[in-house]
Amino acid sequence: MKSIDPIRILVVGCGNMGASHATSYHQMDEFEICGLAARGNSKIRLNESLKSNYPLFDDFDQALATSQPDAVCISTYPDTHEDFALKSLDAGCHVFIEKPLADSILGCEKIISKAKEKNKKVVVGYILRHHPSWIRFIEESQKMGKPLVMRMNLNQQSQGYMWDVHRNLMKSLSPIVDCGVHYIDVMCQMTRSKPISVSAIGARLTEDISEDNYNYGQLQIRFEDGSVGWYEAGWGPMVSETAFFVKDVFGPNGSVSITAKDAGSSGKSDNVDSHTKTESIRIHHAAIDSANKFTKEDEWIDMKDEPDHQELCNREQTYFLKSILENFDLNDHLEDALNSLKIAFACDESVKTGETIKL
Repeated sequence: MKSIDPIRILVVGCGNMGASHATSYHQMDEFEICGLAARGNSKIRLNESLKSNYPLFDDFDQALATSQPDAVCISTYPDTHEDFALKSLDAGCHVFIEKPLADSILGCEKIISKAKEKNKKVVVGYILRHHPSWIRFIEESQKMGKPLVMRMNLNQQSQGYMWDVHRNLMKSLSPIVDCGVHYIDVMCQMTRSKPISVSAIGARLTEDISEDNYNYGQLQIRFEDGSVGWYEAGWGPMVSETAFFVKDVFGPNGSVSITAKDAGSSGKSDNVDSHTKTESIRIHHAAIDSANKFTKEDEWIDMKDEPDHQELCNREQTYFLKSILENFDLNDHLEDALNSLKIAFACDESVKTGETIKL
């Protein structure tokens, strides 16, 4: 039986996420890396860490024309996503792209339209959708009745390299947009209800970012079924590490909480590997007897065998591979990515106008 040729993939952006995705491709026989593209030295360091000699490129257009890939992995800053994705699709490539899909709604819609026109797959890096603990967290939350109250944050006391990363990200997006799309997506999965309005606040706590952006934000969402949720994100050396890792949901029947004692401990807030860790899930039952005493003890679900960050990236790339080989219908996947970004941008508008935004 004739073996299938590996999918030639160009990796664009070789920082945290790009390096992790490249490691996945390097380990998978079904992919063949045909180039690493980045403006700085990260591509050189990545080649060294992979003990490889993949072709290196400084310029995306040159990389795309020279390497002739079948697929492109885009892990660059959000302000490049639209341009790189559209050019990749026009070149006949499938695309894996880190969230958010683009830095504007119009950009997202253009990418989705182009993918349909070219009949190519576009997978967005919603890493929590591949995490068994987060899948379980969502499943358990749906047993708590309606309405739900959802409380989540991911504040990062960033310094050194990570503060450089965050400042670069904030050239195009705020923290509650860049990170918030993950948790907005989770809330939409938990409620399976239509969001109807958002309100948000923000603060600019540093002169290191442009005057029209903010490095702390908190958003609130109201859903049609009466559920409500909030999410907050702050980036920078001034951010507090007290309660930076809150993942908590409650409803009429009780509550479900992620309790990451190690990942949520001091000094871990800007460590990318700690952002997906759950370690254990606590389930609290609200049922009481005639004396108003709880009738069931809290349950603990041990998640210590959960996948690490690299394994989650491996699972994302396995999904990307299957979407190509098995011709997955990704319409819902892309609509969810667009929907979560629309909500996040409405929150951004609320910060800047001081108004509640109807969806």
